[in-house]
Amino acid sequence: MLSLNEIKLDKLLKINSEPYIVIRADHHKMGRGGAVLKTKLRNVITGNVLEHTFQGNDKADEAETDEKQAQYLYKDANEAYFMDNVTFEQFSLPLEQVGASINWLKDGTDVKVLYFDEKPVAVKLPVKVELKVVSAPPGVKGNSAGNVNKIVTLETGVEIAAPMFINEGDVVRINTETGEYAERA
Repeated sequence: MLSLNEIKLDKLLKINSEPYIVIRADHHKMGRGGAVLKTKLRNVITGNVLEHTFQGNDKADEAETDEKQAQYLYKDANEAYFMDNVTFEQFSLPLEQVGASINWLKDGTDVKVLYFDEKPVAVKLPVKVELKVVSAPPGVKGNSAGNVNKIVTLETGVEIAAPMFINEGDVVRINTETGEYAERA
């Protein structure tokens, strides 16, 4: 059982015998009232989104999952394909189940795959991944006062805001939880 403080982003909860992943969690404490946790949960099997509010002493069941190492192979229009690192069996997950994690996956990346009832249901990435910058506009001289960013394109095709000193060919670390630039590798 998870208490209010243990329910965080990417936690897997069991609600009505189905696994839900926390995609948003906002703690609120109002004056004399008790703490409230407003969450947005996504069913990892069906993709349905549910908003649920936990009150002060409410508890949530953590979904019983297994973690296995797998390697990301490729994606097509609807599915992302992986290979189990132990059995070398290939399997796929719908892109809806993989979610925003697909933005940070390049071919050959090792990931942890969560299994619920012997079926793969979600991908768990490391907190930071390293990706190469394939397109970056040049920084404009004199436009460096303050915290100025520019939009760069990464090798996975995703565009992010990065500091002006990042150039094409640089390798950058991305925080996979926030989807933001963290540092130059």
